Amino acid sequence: MTTAVDTPAPPSRGVRVLRPLAALAQLVAVGFAGIAAFTVLLTLMTTGIGLVPVLGIGLPLLVGFVYGLWLLGWLEYARVDGLYDLGLPALPLRSSGRPGFGGWLRTVWLQFVDGRMWRGVAHAAISTVLGLIALTLFSFLAAGIALLFAPLYANGPVTIANTWVRVPVEATVLAGALTAVISAALLVGIALLHGILVRAVLVPSREAQLAEAARTAGVQREGAVRASEVERTRIERDLHDGVQPRLVSVGMTLGLAQQKIDDDPDAAKQLLAEAHTSTKAAITELRQLARGIHASVLDDRGLDAALSALAARSHVPVSLDVRVDERCSRTTEAAVYFAIAESLTNAAKHSRAADCRVVVRHRDDHTLWARVEDNGVGGARVIAGGGLDGIINRITAAGGTTRLDSPAGGPTSLEVSVPCAS
Repeated sequence: MTTAVDTPAPPSRGVRVLRPLAALAQLVAVGFAGIAAFTVLLTLMTTGIGLVPVLGIGLPLLVGFVYGLWLLGWLEYARVDGLYDLGLPALPLRSSGRPGFGGWLRTVWLQFVDGRMWRGVAHAAISTVLGLIALTLFSFLAAGIALLFAPLYANGPVTIANTWVRVPVEATVLAGALTAVISAALLVGIALLHGILVRAVLVPSREAQLAEAARTAGVQREGAVRASEVERTRIERDLHDGVQPRLVSVGMTLGLAQQKIDDDPDAAKQLLAEAHTSTKAAITELRQLARGIHASVLDDRGLDAALSALAARSHVPVSLDVRVDERCSRTTEAAVYFAIAESLTNAAKHSRAADCRVVVRHRDDHTLWARVEDNGVGGARVIAGGGLDGIINRITAAGGTTRLDSPAGGPTSLEVSVPCAS
């Protein structure tokens, strides 16, 4: 889910003065680090391409190249946001959400064509060039300051540092002043240009933000509609296949008991006992069905307690590790709860798992993340109208993401991440 960039509050006067100096200091550091980073990336790319024909040895290097680009872009977004306080969202890792090797290949491809990543890499390249220019200007600034004091130690013409220009000692003060002033002015220009380029390259335009918000809203609406359809189908199936036949059986048993109550009271009592047992089973099924629609304990006691109750009812032993230090929105908690509940149901029905592990965390980026893993036979697939389809649509409707990994032979793992304020 892409978060729109909020308009930051105007910085104070002191921050406005110090920010160009901080930008220059960072640019000089980026000038050195950028050369090393791009050298490594270029080496990975060229070596990987060259070794691909040799039994595909170069493929891991190319994968490393792609995720090296992502790391560079992530660092650039973090650096710029820390410097200018623009509220830029962190650069996420892309995921296809598909299981198996094919899904992994698509994930790598989606990461490679990620536009935000390439903007971050492009800005890192621009910052590297600006950093090298700033480093040169700092050397000229230092040379200009040194020329100001040349009459105190020089007896003849003085050579400006890093150049072949010689200045008579009588003109060193003027030359030093001009060199220092011009270098300082150019450095200020570099800092201002950096700020302009940051907003031009990394900060999305208002139109782009609105288009992305509209796209995200459309995806969430489609997920919500699909999730409601899947849920309605599940309820209809459970009623038709479970509760309804049991209630019909209870009605027929009571009818038989009514017929025998005068002629064979003992048989009638047995039929009534059977009807009573079936009625209790029907009530239990209705209670479970209602719990599948809404978990009241989730509202009353929170996600940790709700998951503890869920694990206690599971037919497969569950190891539960929940660390949630604050409540999220009801939509977020419900989406994560039902994703875990459906995953445990699938594990009990299909995976032949001996145990499951559930991990839930409240992350620093204000998202609720959960992972469900079982040691079953694997091979889980998303089928339209199935349980996994319902999980994906419910999480999408809440503005989150889903990742399924279920190779043949197991294990199966499902990860969901939902913004806390969805």
